[in-house]
Amino acid sequence: MALRHFDGTTITRRSLFRASAYMAAGGAMAALPMGQVAFARDSASLWPKLADMVKTYVDRQRVANIVVSMGHGKAAPQAIARGGLGYGSAVPAGLDSLYRIYSMTKPITGMAAMMCIEEGLLSIDQPIADFLPAFAKMNVLKSSQGPINDTVPAKRPITVRHLLTHTAGFGYDIITKGPLLDAYLANGLSGGQVSRLPIPGFPSAKPAPGLAAFTDRLAKLPLIAQPGTKWSYSVSIDVLGRVIEKASGQKLDAFLKTRIFDPCGMDSTYFQVPRSEVSRLTDNYGILAGVPLPIDPAAASIYTLSPPIIWGGSGLVSSPRDYDRFLAMLLGYGMLDGKRVMGEAAVRMGTANLLPEGVSLAGTWLQGQQFGAGGRVHNGTFGWGGAAATLAAVDFRNGLRAGLFTQFMPDNSYPLRADFEAAVRQDMEAMQNG
Repeated sequence: MALRHFDGTTITRRSLFRASAYMAAGGAMAALPMGQVAFARDSASLWPKLADMVKTYVDRQRVANIVVSMGHGKAAPQAIARGGLGYGSAVPAGLDSLYRIYSMTKPITGMAAMMCIEEGLLSIDQPIADFLPAFAKMNVLKSSQGPINDTVPAKRPITVRHLLTHTAGFGYDIITKGPLLDAYLANGLSGGQVSRLPIPGFPSAKPAPGLAAFTDRLAKLPLIAQPGTKWSYSVSIDVLGRVIEKASGQKLDAFLKTRIFDPCGMDSTYFQVPRSEVSRLTDNYGILAGVPLPIDPAAASIYTLSPPIIWGGSGLVSSPRDYDRFLAMLLGYGMLDGKRVMGEAAVRMGTANLLPEGVSLAGTWLQGQQFGAGGRVHNGTFGWGGAAATLAAVDFRNGLRAGLFTQFMPDNSYPLRADFEAAVRQDMEAMQNG
C-alpha cells in the first residue's frame, strides 16, 4: 500500500527517489559565465537574483530552508541562507547545519577509490573478482525485465572502472523494474534509507546485514546489461565501497574518515549523526500535492541510528561547510590549506571522463554527457546531486565551487535546480556587464 493524499497522489519509495535526483549537479555550472569578479563583494549584494530565489522559496513555505554556498579558489565560501532547520524551528539554517546528502556521497567514495588506485592498491581496469571472488562468474538477463533465470554468461569481468562509472550492469531498487527488482527487495539490496518511521509504500524487507552481506547477495543475482556496455545508475558505488575495504584493509567509514574527512577538516560529516549534533540536523520532508510532510524529523531521524550498511553511494549526512571543504580539495587538485590530501594525478583522473570506450548512453540521464569517479563530467565541471534536492559541483576552468542544500523528496517536486541555475546565470551576467 502507498501513502495516499486526498487528491489521490501517492508517496512510494520510487517516487521519493526520483531519477532526476541524481543528475542535476555539474550541468548548472557548466554554461555559466563565471570568473574572479564573482567574488569581489559580499554575498548579499553580489547575488541579488539568487538571494531573491532563496527568499521566495522559503517565504512561500515551499521549503523549510535553503543554504547556498559559493566559493572561489582558496577563499572561504560565501553563503546565502534562509529558514529554520524545520518548519516552526527557531534555529536558523546555515553553513554548519546538517543535511542528508544521499548520492552526493558517491563522489567522495569515488575519490577514495582514486586514492587506492594512486597507491597501487587497485588498478582502474582490474577485475573486482580479485577482491570479491563471488563476482567472478556473472550472468546477464536476456531482457532487463525478464525472468531472473533467463540469462546468458557475462562476456567480460566487472572492473573497478565499471563500478566508478555505473557501467557494471547492476540495478537499483529505485530504478530497476520486474523480477530483478523483486529479487533485490527480497535480498535486502536497498540503495539507502529514508526514515525510521513507517511510510506505507516502502518495501518492508530489512536491508542486508552489512556491506559484506550486501555484496555477497548481489553477486548471486544477474546483471541487467553486459559489463562495460551501458550506463545504468546502480548500486555500483556501494560495491566499490566493499572493494575499497578489501584493498585497503579498513572499513569504508574508517577509510573515509582517516583519508578524507580528517585531512580536509570535515568534522561534520557522518554515516551516523551523534546525539550531541542532532541540534544541527535539518528535518526532511516528503512533498505530497505541494504539501510538505515530515518523513524524517531530526529528533527521530534514522540517521541517528547505526546504519545497517555503510552505503558508499548514499549514506552520508554533511554540512554545506564540510562539503565545500571537499570541493575545495578537488579544486586544489588534492591540496587544501597547504597540505596534500590526495595526489594531483588522482584528482585529474577522477574528475575526467572514465566511461569505457563504446559504452551506450542512449536513453539514459547521461546522454550527451560524461562521467568520472562517481560524478558527472561536463565542460570542465564535476559534481553530482542528492535525492533530497542537494547538489554540489566544481568548475575547474574558473576555479569555482557551488553547493545547494535543502531537504525535500522527491527532488523534482519543485523546479529548484532550474531556478538556481537561472538565478546564478542572471547574477553572473549582471556582474559581467557591470
